[in-house]
Amino acid sequence: MTLNTNFLRNVFLYKCLFALTFLNHVSLSVEDELFSSVSNNFPEDDSNQKITSLPLLYTKSHQSKANRDWVVIQNTTESLSLSEILNENVKNLIALLSNFRQESRLQNLTLTNVSVNWNHLMEIFQNVWHSSVEYFNINNVTQLSHIERYKFNYSGTSMKALTMKKIIITDMYFTQDDLYKIFADMNIADMTIADSEMIHMLCPSRKSPFRYLNFLKNDLTDFLFQKCDNLPQLETLILQKNKFESLRKVSFMTSRMKSLQYLDMSNNLLRHDGAGVQCQWAESLAELDLSSNQLVDAVFECLPANVKKLSLRNNQISNVPSGVAELKSLEELNLASNRLADLPGCSGFTSLQFLNVEMNSILTPSADFFQSCPRVRELQAGHNPFKCSCELQAFIQLERHSGGKLFGWPAAYVCEYPEGLRGTELKDFHLSPLACNTTLLLVTALLLTVLLVAAVAFLCIYLDVPWYVRMTWQWTQTKRRAWHNPPADQEAILQFHAFISYSERDSPWVKNELIPNLERGEGSVQLCQHERNFIPGKSIVENIINCIEKSYRSIFVLSPNFVQSEWCHYELYFAHHKLFSENSNSLILILLEPIPPYLIPARYHKLKALMAKRTYMEWPKERSKRALFWANLRAAISINLQKADENLYEETD
Repeated sequence: MTLNTNFLRNVFLYKCLFALTFLNHVSLSVEDELFSSVSNNFPEDDSNQKITSLPLLYTKSHQSKANRDWVVIQNTTESLSLSEILNENVKNLIALLSNFRQESRLQNLTLTNVSVNWNHLMEIFQNVWHSSVEYFNINNVTQLSHIERYKFNYSGTSMKALTMKKIIITDMYFTQDDLYKIFADMNIADMTIADSEMIHMLCPSRKSPFRYLNFLKNDLTDFLFQKCDNLPQLETLILQKNKFESLRKVSFMTSRMKSLQYLDMSNNLLRHDGAGVQCQWAESLAELDLSSNQLVDAVFECLPANVKKLSLRNNQISNVPSGVAELKSLEELNLASNRLADLPGCSGFTSLQFLNVEMNSILTPSADFFQSCPRVRELQAGHNPFKCSCELQAFIQLERHSGGKLFGWPAAYVCEYPEGLRGTELKDFHLSPLACNTTLLLVTALLLTVLLVAAVAFLCIYLDVPWYVRMTWQWTQTKRRAWHNPPADQEAILQFHAFISYSERDSPWVKNELIPNLERGEGSVQLCQHERNFIPGKSIVENIINCIEKSYRSIFVLSPNFVQSEWCHYELYFAHHKLFSENSNSLILILLEPIPPYLIPARYHKLKALMAKRTYMEWPKERSKRALFWANLRAAISINLQKADENLYEETD
């Protein structure tokens, strides 16, 4: 049953087409193959998206070589597509078109590869104009003869949209009005003239119903539609890939288009240098495409105040000036492929929701962007040469708190600098808070410095470093004076067997026991005591040093009182210095009373070392042992001073 129905339908269509061509004297060669039904779509024109695709019946392409007929590309009740229209068969086409009156069902007509004279071309347009065709597409047209004035009848048309592509005019000398007026005065809603090297288009001579004009890829200039008041219903104007240069003139062109909502001026030569030049745009303009031009920062001085969607992609913009443009209605801004060094602020774009700054020169984006632009829902900032440093850490943290507002994260956000991190995704880049927080780093460094100074100060105080420095300075000064004023006789170098160092509180023992037992009797010992041997007029330190240097030995009477005496400490220090500088064994330690270790101050570390390494003599409490004590002490300091002097002379020589 289905097969019979399809067969009867095909036969019926075949008979209708045969009768139609016969009545109009059109020679259409029909092959034996019948039309076959397929589900296919009429190709939608890219430049005019308002043309609706329709289901078609496809018939086999054919051409009669004898009659040079056109080629039937597509044919259906509502659509017809023909190719290879020449002067030889154009009359048959005109006769065919004259039968598609307004009561016909044909709505879409496409003619491709048309090469005819001017008058024949106008007759084709005129017949289509008065037919039932609503969408007329004509492509690859070559006009072969001289263009002359043609009285076109615009009344009674069903046409809604006209699309012309690749129109070639061979006549180089003609009146432009004869050509452009035909199309400018067409009372239809949509018209496209694309890729035709068209250099001009007239303003309609009366109020035009045009709502959509597309002049893609022509040679139109700034003179188009200047002071044109007859496009009050125009909503969409596409002037992409032309030769416009002045943005100000473009703005004045639109100022009289009261209904204009969309304007595409991309891929032109537009410039705007500012210099206080005022621009005047259509107040209704909501979407403006200025991408791929030669615009710089001054473009923000010449933008429509009510624009909602603005594209400035692929220009030469390096900065978005603040306080210049007040685009309070702007919701979407495209600044990709420019020269921006940072994210723009939103002081002039209070309604901004979408921002694209991809492929700029942004190294370290501002971290406070979403604070200054609270309404932004999506930020496209990928494919920039990011410099992975401390400044970028805040931006990375921003992404974590933005709730997915960064479009393309993380793949589009990659380190470019430094070279060692090139290719690293920002989500994998981390630095310690201390390395990136300057304040924290300074506070930490200051704190460490204070701690270091405090530690050094504590050690200095604990080890009595200032005292040692002072003593070293005094000893150096004394030695310097001695070097500048050498003694007249070397015999004066050793004058005493021993120098006695003791605390004033232990002086009774020294005066009553030590001195009497060493200085009297046979083999008496000459002792240097500060009370009788210090030279008046000299400093105490200088006297101490002189006595130590003129004595063969230095006797230190140790007791708890000794470690509490400042001068005893001086004497021990200088004697210890002589011990090491002369590599001598000149120190004799007498422990008068036991000294608990906790009583020895920290600065007496040399005394602790001496008592730990050297043998000292302990004053016996039993009287029976004291004779041996004095004998040992005499033996330790017994020396012939004259012999000692001779040895010194030999060593000096």
